[in-house]
Amino acid sequence: MSDLYDRITGETGTFERLLARLPGFSGYMDNKARRAADRMVRDHVADQVSERINRLVQIEKLLLDAGGLSYMSKTSGIKTRMQHYHDRVKAGAPGYSGFFAEIKIGPEQLESLYMFDEQQIRFADQFQSGLDALEQAVAGQSGIDEALAALDQMVVEANEAFSKRDDLITGLDASA
Repeated sequence: MSDLYDRITGETGTFERLLARLPGFSGYMDNKARRAADRMVRDHVADQVSERINRLVQIEKLLLDAGGLSYMSKTSGIKTRMQHYHDRVKAGAPGYSGFFAEIKIGPEQLESLYMFDEQQIRFADQFQSGLDALEQAVAGQSGIDEALAALDQMVVEANEAFSKRDDLITGLDASA
């Protein structure tokens, strides 16, 4: 995640570089860059999950065409949990603290948040792999239950991991 942060801070213009030289202003600029990085990460993950949800809808259609009506309650449940995860990522609490923020996050806690966010990107990749396996199972009409169970487990784990991220932020609130 620090690569993303470094890229954003490296993209400052001449005016921002000038203002960053003012005493106390660099901290403001640093927080502004962190907010931008956090928003970019969460938007990226949410976009990836949205694509995975759309792909699941396409696989559902293949499953129905293959006579898999009995699987629709399972796929619907997975789709609902994926959408819930998407919504949480998209609207989640930001991993930074502004000047007047109630939750103050220091560099160590911010690094922990970046690790959680990196894991969210991995979950989006895992969803893709899970959908690949499900699509192959549907095409081969074998192992569909197992592929659905594995995908569902990934979505549950992603939601649990995001809850831990929220816990880290709200735990910081208690210590502030």
